Amino acid sequence: MRIVILCSFSLLLLISCRNNDSISPAQKEVLQEAAIFHQSLDKLTDVIVHDIFSPPVASRVYVYPCIAAFETLAQKDDSFDSYAAKLTGLSPIPKYDTTTHISLEIAAISAFITTAKALVFSEDKLENYEGHWTKTLDSIGISKHLIDQSKMYGQKVAAHILEWADKDNYKQTRSAPKFNITDKPGEWKPTPPAYMEGIEPHWREIRTMVLTEANQFNPGPPPTFDVKKGSDFMALTEEVKDAVDNATEEHKSIASFWDCNPYVMNQTGHMMFASKKITPGGHWMGISSIASRKKEFDLIHSAYVASMTAIGLFDGFISCWDEKYRSNLIRPESVINTHLDPDWKPFLQTPPFPEHTSGHSVISSAAAVILTEIIGDNFAYVDDVEVKYGLPIRSFSSFYQASDEAAISRLYGGIHYMPAITQGVSQGKKVGKYIIENVSIKKGQ
Repeated sequence: MRIVILCSFSLLLLISCRNNDSISPAQKEVLQEAAIFHQSLDKLTDVIVHDIFSPPVASRVYVYPCIAAFETLAQKDDSFDSYAAKLTGLSPIPKYDTTTHISLEIAAISAFITTAKALVFSEDKLENYEGHWTKTLDSIGISKHLIDQSKMYGQKVAAHILEWADKDNYKQTRSAPKFNITDKPGEWKPTPPAYMEGIEPHWREIRTMVLTEANQFNPGPPPTFDVKKGSDFMALTEEVKDAVDNATEEHKSIASFWDCNPYVMNQTGHMMFASKKITPGGHWMGISSIASRKKEFDLIHSAYVASMTAIGLFDGFISCWDEKYRSNLIRPESVINTHLDPDWKPFLQTPPFPEHTSGHSVISSAAAVILTEIIGDNFAYVDDVEVKYGLPIRSFSSFYQASDEAAISRLYGGIHYMPAITQGVSQGKKVGKYIIENVSIKKGQ
C-alpha cells in the first residue's frame, strides 16, 4: 500500500516548539517532505472513487487542489514561476503577510484540502482526514498558533482558486439539456447492461486551462459508418470482435489493468450491483506520485509534477469530449450485436458515451508527454496504483510505454475501433506538447 503516514517522521523531531512559532531544523525537514502531499492526493482519489465522479469531472476535482497547493509553495522558491496569466483566467493568489509567522508547507496542504472539499460530495471524509493531519502536526511539536495562521492563509488561497474555478462553466453545464439519442444508423446508443445516458455531453463547454479552444486539436472524422459486408468499417468492427474472441491472457491482463471504469455494473440473474474503480485520470495522478517518490522530489517539486499532470488530463478530456459528441459514433458492441453476433460481449464494459476518440488514448498520451518532459524518457517504474482495486502491479520502462499500453488496452477490451486509438494518441500528444510549450513555470526547463 502506498500510504505514507506523516507520524513516521516524528522520530526525527528532537526539539519541541509548542510555545513559539519557530520551527526546528528537524520539523522543517518534515514539513518539506512530500509524503503528506502524496497522502493527501491518495485520500482525494479515495473520495473521488467513493463519490463516483465521471472521468471528465474527476479531472476537474484533481486540477484545482493541485494548482492551489503549488501556487502557495511557489512564492518562496525562485526556481518556479506562478501559473498566473499562464492558465486561462487565473490571477495571482493573495500574497501572504511576511510579518506573520506561517508555514507555506502547512498552508499548501490546507489549500489543497480546502479546495478539494468544495469540489466533492463527501466533504466529511476530507474533514476527518484534515483533522487527523492537524493532530499529527500538533503531535510533532508545531505550535497551534503557527498551524492556525498557516491554515488561515491556505484557506485564503483556496478561496481565490475556487472563485476562479467557479467561472469555468461547470455549474452551467449541470443544468444543460441531456444528450439527445436518436435512431439514426451509426450514431451512439446506450449499451448494456445499464444502458446509461451519455455522460457529460457539454464538457466541451468547460473553460480550458491552456488550450485556446476545445477543438484546437481536432483529430479528424471517425471512419465512415457502413455495415455492408466487406466495407472498411465492418473490417474495423471485426477487428474488435477478433481481439476479444482471440485475446491472450496478457491482453486480458492489460485490458483489466487499464479499465479504470468508475462505475461498472454487475449483473447476476435479475440482480444488478455496481463496483467502484479509479478513473483513468486518477490512475495517471497515481503515476505522477510514483514518479515523484522514485525521484525523491520534495514537496514543491511533487506539487509541480502533480499539477502539470492534472492540467494535461483536464485539457485532454475537454479535447476528447469535444470530438466524442461531435462525431457521435456508435460503439463496437452495438454494431457487433446487431450485425454479427447478438450474444457477443466485450471483455470490458462499454463506457456510456460515444466512441471516437478514445479517452484513455488522449489523456494517457497527454500525461505521458508532460511527465516525460519533466522527469525524462526511459524512466522505469513499477505501477502499483491498481493494487487496492485487486489488480497486480505492472512494470514500465517509460511513460510512453505505459500510455501506449493504456491506448491499445481499449482494443483488447472490445470497446474501441483502432482509429479512435491511433487518432486519440496523436490528439493527446498534441495537447501535452502544447501545454509544455505554453506553460513554462520551471525555470531553466
